[in-house]
Amino acid sequence: MNANKDDRPKSRSHDFYIFHALVVLSMTVLFLPVIETSKQNIPRVKLTYKDLILSNSCIPFLGSSEGLDFQTILLDEERGRLLLGAKDHIFLLSLVDLNKNFKKIYWPAAKERVELCKLAGKDASTECANFIRVLQPYNKTHVYVCGTGAFHPVCGYIDLGVYKEEVMFKLDTHILESGRLKCPFDPQQPFASVMTDEYLYSGTASDFLGKDTAFTRSLGPTHDHHYIRTDISEHYWLNGAKFIGTFPIPDTYNPDDDKIYFFFRESSQEGSTSDKTILSRVGRVCKNDVGGQRSLINKWTTFLKARLICSIPGSDGADTHFDELQDIYLLPTRDERNPVVYGVFTTTSSIFKGSAVCVYSMADIRAVFNGPYAHKESADHRWVQYDGRIPYPRPGTDTCMLLFSELVKWGDRPG
Repeated sequence: MNANKDDRPKSRSHDFYIFHALVVLSMTVLFLPVIETSKQNIPRVKLTYKDLILSNSCIPFLGSSEGLDFQTILLDEERGRLLLGAKDHIFLLSLVDLNKNFKKIYWPAAKERVELCKLAGKDASTECANFIRVLQPYNKTHVYVCGTGAFHPVCGYIDLGVYKEEVMFKLDTHILESGRLKCPFDPQQPFASVMTDEYLYSGTASDFLGKDTAFTRSLGPTHDHHYIRTDISEHYWLNGAKFIGTFPIPDTYNPDDDKIYFFFRESSQEGSTSDKTILSRVGRVCKNDVGGQRSLINKWTTFLKARLICSIPGSDGADTHFDELQDIYLLPTRDERNPVVYGVFTTTSSIFKGSAVCVYSMADIRAVFNGPYAHKESADHRWVQYDGRIPYPRPGTDTCMLLFSELVKWGDRPG
């Protein structure tokens, strides 16, 4: 059952060479010189899976004996709990003892949706169920949860109670809402989401067939709701994107400058050739983006994306490229603006199979987004560096902040 938004709960290792390119809405791309890793990073600890089991430092969760398909995990350090999203179930575990007094919520897909899913040719056991894909902290008392709902995504709120000692774990089935553009239809589709300031940012497919991919913002405080997404019709925004991770990262000490970065891979086509290749990307939007006017109503006005390259130089001068991003991890540093970005990549070649880990500096990624652009004259041309005058406001700039700045300047003028 759908509910109005007002019903929502309230708060109480080789050396890697890295090259970047940026694509913006005006069909422009940005280039930066190659960045070289200065030395080989050697892991401090190397442990096989077998060694991990034998060391007794790996504790199995016995509640998974039902053959459940675990999809997502949420750590609640404040309460000392762990939430697991699985097939038709959500588990609440204690970090002290995973198997002692754990709780679970049974949340299957609606029977009519399961039947429609099977009629559409989907597998009854591996696809036509409610696979939990989203577990995000909404506020101090509730977690936002979404499941695939047998290819009909649905979302709701889990009540964890007010006090740390209170062991409450309840899904409010009276406040359920559509999960479209928040959660994937397909339980196996790559997907990313993050919740910040009660806004949910998601990278997922928005249709049953998985052809329309979008990066969106939804939810938010009831008095300040701005639903925004990437354009559905323009392939240069996103083209069959597979989202890997998304993170809120401050750009400066001013919170109004905060950005949302998202990492993904997508199809790309160069020049007049019909051949498509898979490339990895990092995208960025401003948290304060409220959309534009006319054709940009409810669409990002600060959307930018850059190519993320992971390659190893060969002895013959040709680089080996690892173009398919598979996983991403941000290692925090003392400066919250500059985490270290680790990416796991694989090759796209059917001849050479390999994987690599590439490390990126957040400062370098930020410099790419603030650097020069490139563009192409038409669909049959290749990307080249743009030497013309950069328009004002600069593509990717938060226009709301610019407007506020201009108003302040105007207000400071003598009357």
